[in-house]
Amino acid sequence: MPRPAGVALLMLVSGFAGLVYQIVWTQQLGVWLGHEIVSVLAVVAAFFGGLALGAWRCGAWIARSARPGRGYALLELTIALWALLLIPLMPVLGGALTVAIGPEPGALRHWLVAFLGPLLILLPATAAMGATLPALAQVFGRLRAQGYAIGGLYAANTLGAVFGVIASAFLLAPKLGYNATAAIAAALNLLCAVYAWRAFGGLASAAEAPTAARSAVPLLRLVATGLLGIGYEVLIVRVISQIAENTVYTYAASLATYLLGTALGAALYQAGQHRLGAHRDAASLRTRLLALTAFGVLLGGLAMTRGVAVKQIVASALGGGFEAALIAEATLASLAFLIPTLAMGALFSHLSVEARDAGWRLGDALAANTLGATFAAPLIAVALLPLLGAGPLIGPLALAYLLLLPIRQARRVPVLAAAAAGIAWLLVAPSLRFVTVPDGGRILSYRDGVMAAVSVIEDAGGERRLHINDRAREGSSQTRFTDAREAWAPLLLHGDPKRALFLGLGTGITSSAAAVDKNLSVDAVELLPEVIEASRLFVPSPAPQPHIVAADARRYVRASETLYDVIVADLFHPARSGSGALYTVEHFDAVRARLAPGGLFCQWLPLHQLDLASLQAIVAAYLAVYPDAVAMLATYSLDTPVLGLVSGAPFDRAQLAARLSAEQRGDALAGLQYDDAFVLPGSIVADAASLRAFSAGVIANRDDHPVVSYRAPQLTYAPDSRPRDRLMSVIAQWTASPAAIFGAPRAAADTEWQSRIAAYWQARNAFLKAGMNVQPVADPQAMLAQVREPLLAVLRLSPDFRPAYEPLLRIAMALAERAPDDARAVLTELAAIQPDRPEAAAALRQLESLP
Repeated sequence: MPRPAGVALLMLVSGFAGLVYQIVWTQQLGVWLGHEIVSVLAVVAAFFGGLALGAWRCGAWIARSARPGRGYALLELTIALWALLLIPLMPVLGGALTVAIGPEPGALRHWLVAFLGPLLILLPATAAMGATLPALAQVFGRLRAQGYAIGGLYAANTLGAVFGVIASAFLLAPKLGYNATAAIAAALNLLCAVYAWRAFGGLASAAEAPTAARSAVPLLRLVATGLLGIGYEVLIVRVISQIAENTVYTYAASLATYLLGTALGAALYQAGQHRLGAHRDAASLRTRLLALTAFGVLLGGLAMTRGVAVKQIVASALGGGFEAALIAEATLASLAFLIPTLAMGALFSHLSVEARDAGWRLGDALAANTLGATFAAPLIAVALLPLLGAGPLIGPLALAYLLLLPIRQARRVPVLAAAAAGIAWLLVAPSLRFVTVPDGGRILSYRDGVMAAVSVIEDAGGERRLHINDRAREGSSQTRFTDAREAWAPLLLHGDPKRALFLGLGTGITSSAAAVDKNLSVDAVELLPEVIEASRLFVPSPAPQPHIVAADARRYVRASETLYDVIVADLFHPARSGSGALYTVEHFDAVRARLAPGGLFCQWLPLHQLDLASLQAIVAAYLAVYPDAVAMLATYSLDTPVLGLVSGAPFDRAQLAARLSAEQRGDALAGLQYDDAFVLPGSIVADAASLRAFSAGVIANRDDHPVVSYRAPQLTYAPDSRPRDRLMSVIAQWTASPAAIFGAPRAAADTEWQSRIAAYWQARNAFLKAGMNVQPVADPQAMLAQVREPLLAVLRLSPDFRPAYEPLLRIAMALAERAPDDARAVLTELAAIQPDRPEAAAALRQLESLP
């Protein structure tokens, strides 16, 4: 018989591969099903459902087998072969699921397809995974007297899962992509199959004593603890997402810590089995473990009430940086999970021993526990969390563990103490709501949604900000100028748009600015229903409203059959979990399929949240689909620079001028400063050739290899540069050819205009560079000393560049009474540089009329 160490290593490797698959397949199915909570939870439920079915039915088949070792080897082989088969099949099957769900499905249809589809797609592998532990326990059933077949195997398998989470998040997926990561896991399963067949394939199954009647109580306890344990995990992960940065690394730290605690708990139970003899004190141990688990849940919840302070203290103590931030998030997860999961791991092992002693197989125990876990997320996350909030749920979760005890054991000291603590939690109701409110500010709205906590905060000055999980700021009432420009820049570049689609709603200002045009039909897609509700505080009726669709943007563009003249993608924070999938080649290609002939797609990019390496990967992905792309600036902000990638070049200058003229006669462009023919084309910063040079040799962001999801969080955790520095770096590298963007000149007027736009671009870059060293001050004379010469130099490069003209004009008017000579000198120079503009000359006449 193989040594226990070899078997433990086998279980560790098998557990490693199992968690790799869970992470890879969940991410891949999310691309096709969408990231609505229905889809997310349905995939999780389908995974657990497959495990439960495998533990129940395949476990029974193994139990009847004369050579369970060979059965185990076949299970590992099945997992490997199905994983390899899914590499080419997943896009085909996933695409079918997208079509089956549709762009705007009803709740029942959405849930059924999102659950049954993944269940069937993954079932051969998940059922085999669910049966591996019962199969190995059957092989080594003769070691049950030492508890090895339950506690030790479970601990090794779960510890392997911990390593699988860490390796997937920090090494395999970022470096190799999901398909290669799944292939590595399949290779490990093949090695497990070969080892099992050779090492104990011929070993006969241990004989089992027949059982006449079996009580269902042990299995019901396992169902309940599975539901409560995963329910606690779901709840705390949601809480941590409000405190931490909510990146792929945040989730990996939480899941790894949860699994590590469970593995350690099972290992401790295994180590203590020799002191329990024939389990004559099993009921007493169960009581203590249930009470300890209840205490652990309360302690974990209590630790989270100080989560923000803990995170800041740890990161500061370690000196800051990427590693310090990750350790701080891991510390949060440890405080929340280690104590309760230690108890949970030991409790599961003990309840499985009790179930076995009552005549049930380990497969039955695993199936019952996993069945409870299947329903945890829908019950806790969907039904109870939005209704009660995270804080009020901790107490009932803890008390629910105590309800699994017989009444006669409720009077024991550990149980009474845990019950008192749980009741105290209910009475005190500690808050697990995290909202940063500035001094003098107030909370206008707060919703604990299924996927995120969404709030609207108003500061003392009346500015409103939209927060998601308190970490991501999704716009404010003071960004109307930028938000509206993000709508109208692509709309103006298109000749005659009739239908527009906005991916992402945010405050709703962008899509509502487009809806002002009565000749334009506007649709907006938003993932979070709570954001849709909050947007009404930024764009209240009777302001024009777009048609809003509550759906995942990726799935919508794949499943919809509507064609749009213009599609605008919002500023998705690239580091946030799931957002990186909105910057992939495959998504950009799906958007192209929704464009009408001559249609235009604009992807806005938040350079203040992007490092240059991530930007290069996104640009490479965009160019793979739109090789004629150009880049433009939404505004000239240095602190929150926003870049846009736009398809459809070359642009028709005459058509653009006519479009601007038509819109200026209405209300749509009011306040957007599109006052002349140079402002919009003057915002273009790079042509396709320059973008290709910028992204040359870079791995494009793809669904299979989402480099942005793993790279972008590093800037969030440890900013290494200022947004303005990244902007100037981009400006220095990018160039634009007027002929490439507007076509070869066909007349002298075209040649002159292209010469003027090239000078405008040169002036714009000089303007941005000059702004790098300006320190805003209230004294207009001190401000003039800083900006006079730089701005005049900009105007000498291009008299058409109005952004340098107006600041000098305002400062001169402010100095008219205080320093008339300085004002006169500035206005005289402005009038000389831009004689066609009347403002400076009019100001001079007004100045001369002063006494």
